Amino acid sequence: MAELLPTSIQLEVVTPDRQVVHESVDAVTVPGKRGYLGILPGHAPLLSELAPGEIVYSSGASKRHLAVSWGFAEVLPDRVIVLAQTAELAEEIDLKRAEAALTRAEGRLKKVGDSSIDPQRAQEAYQRALARLQCARRKDV
Repeated sequence: MAELLPTSIQLEVVTPDRQVVHESVDAVTVPGKRGYLGILPGHAPLLSELAPGEIVYSSGASKRHLAVSWGFAEVLPDRVIVLAQTAELAEEIDLKRAEAALTRAEGRLKKVGDSSIDPQRAQEAYQRALARLQCARRKDV
């Protein structure tokens, strides 16, 4: 007899400091290192490195946004576990601070030719700041 596919996914998002999300959802999108991954109940198991970006998860008509930096996501047919260096719900992000961080990161990118600026770290800081700002702007959507 064929096994029935799960109808929901248990989403867990954990940082070294706290558990950010622990709830049952209908769908999840995570920022994988090679692009965004859409995950529905019954998804094939996989492990992916995360890139700075936005996790979007939905339950019914409700959609939530979460900014993450580097980490890993484990996907199972009925569960998604995200271990992230940092994770912030959209409503937790201070928009003014996020805008200031993006401005600082853009300034560092403009100075990449300077020997005191590490180009890779400057690009990573820019990606993190951009993800946080985009996520923060979604809290009012």
